[in-house]
Amino acid sequence: MKDIYKDDELIIPENVDITIKSRIVTVKGPRGELTKNLRHLNMEIKAVGEKKLKFVVYHGNRKHVACIRTVRSIVNNMVTGVTKGFQYKMRYVYAHFPINVIINDNGKEVEIRNFLGQKVTFRVKMLEGCSVESSAAQKDELIITGNDLDAVSQSAASIQQATAVKNKDIRKFLDGIYVSERNVLEEA
Repeated sequence: MKDIYKDDELIIPENVDITIKSRIVTVKGPRGELTKNLRHLNMEIKAVGEKKLKFVVYHGNRKHVACIRTVRSIVNNMVTGVTKGFQYKMRYVYAHFPINVIINDNGKEVEIRNFLGQKVTFRVKMLEGCSVESSAAQKDELIITGNDLDAVSQSAASIQQATAVKNKDIRKFLDGIYVSERNVLEEA
């Protein structure tokens, strides 16, 4: 059954400016600026008053109406990113061969060596706006930070997939680099 009119609202914090031009959303805050293209979604995004956004779908079926909450979450994550930022922590897991991780290019690339005793070197580049560093407080830990949640989480996923165990029983060989924590950074 189609809904004739469905909407949702998002309140914008004081220190954030949001610009919407033909469903391309730009969010500016104290930590920087993020832009997201939402033109593939058939919905109306408009500013109501000074500090409120409204997401509206007309004559939408169930899946179309479900996009409202998704777009609201995407914009909310952008607001959180430009005000606080995101941080993922990853831990090395190994049984016998210690994994060596080298951070190159000022935190823009990760080099993984000696994974399961292999001679091959795995290189993973961080996405735009992300940086990686080795944890000072915890042994065998990487910290990935950035403003864009999609970029930070995809960079962490790329590191995890680079250390996937191949041609062995994954129940026995649990080695790899895995996400251990997801955090929102505080005001910087």
